[in-house]
Amino acid sequence: MVTQTVKWTEADIPDQSGRTVLITGANSGLGLRSAGVLAAKGARVLLACRSPERGEAALAEVAAQAGQGNRPELVRLDLADLGSVREAAGVVRGRTGDRLDILLNNAGVMATPKGTTVDGFETQFGTNHLGHAALTWLLMPALRRAAAEGDEPRVVTLSSLAAASGRIDLADPNFERRRYNPATAYGQAKLANQVFAIELDRRLRAAGDPVLSVAAHPGYTITNLGSAMAGSHGNPVVRTTLAVGAKIGELALAQNVRMGTLPQLYAATAAGVTGGCYVGPDGLRGLRGHPEVVRPLGRALKPETGSGLWELTARLTGITPDPE
Repeated sequence: MVTQTVKWTEADIPDQSGRTVLITGANSGLGLRSAGVLAAKGARVLLACRSPERGEAALAEVAAQAGQGNRPELVRLDLADLGSVREAAGVVRGRTGDRLDILLNNAGVMATPKGTTVDGFETQFGTNHLGHAALTWLLMPALRRAAAEGDEPRVVTLSSLAAASGRIDLADPNFERRRYNPATAYGQAKLANQVFAIELDRRLRAAGDPVLSVAAHPGYTITNLGSAMAGSHGNPVVRTTLAVGAKIGELALAQNVRMGTLPQLYAATAAGVTGGCYVGPDGLRGLRGHPEVVRPLGRALKPETGSGLWELTARLTGITPDPE
């Protein structure tokens, strides 16, 4: 476990020159901030975005922060479409010479109305977990190539405080038999992110693989989460009450995106980070603060949960897990 005596900030990120980073959901929020910071530190940053228009706008913003001669690049990726995931992984491997130093699984959808992905999975589980798991497995050879060439490649997967209320129903992950609730589905998806990161690390260590798998969460950061969860409620009175409550909570407790991005940047770049770590803010109840290594949820540490989710993910995606 990493111990800290001083507060870690962006200034502590070492030079990233010569390293290649892929960030999902890099067109806004935590992903956009991470892209700009890492590009400014010298990394070659690939912005994986679903919307070409928003992706181009983000690309211009990150390019303005990057050092001279360091050109960020755009990769089309829709995590809710496994065909797009496969195509994006192929583009990344081809464009980088099959070498990737950091995969930052940052993208996500939050508290969406009931719906399905292109492949028929519940939207939040399919996008937040299945899409990222598939992408990770498909890019593992490129991460190993970085290790073979002397780097310490990392997969960083973003979870959430909402994972604490999550339960993974391996028999009904897509809410085909359960009654759908946006917050319940979001909690399951973000718990799955944490479980997958830990299970991936467990299997990498068993295989003697040098790639690190780390999880992180941003605490309570000002995003559209509160308004999205409020807006998804069917009752207009409850919807308005929740929206007002979310705004009050943000004003009283939430931190800005600059601070909220620190845990995933720490997980991706800080010295001494070990596989299986979980990084979050050091303040009260993990809501805000500077990054530190925290204890994962007990449910996320159970090997039977990890292996069950691993096998379910392989079956649903049709992708061979790596490591097998």
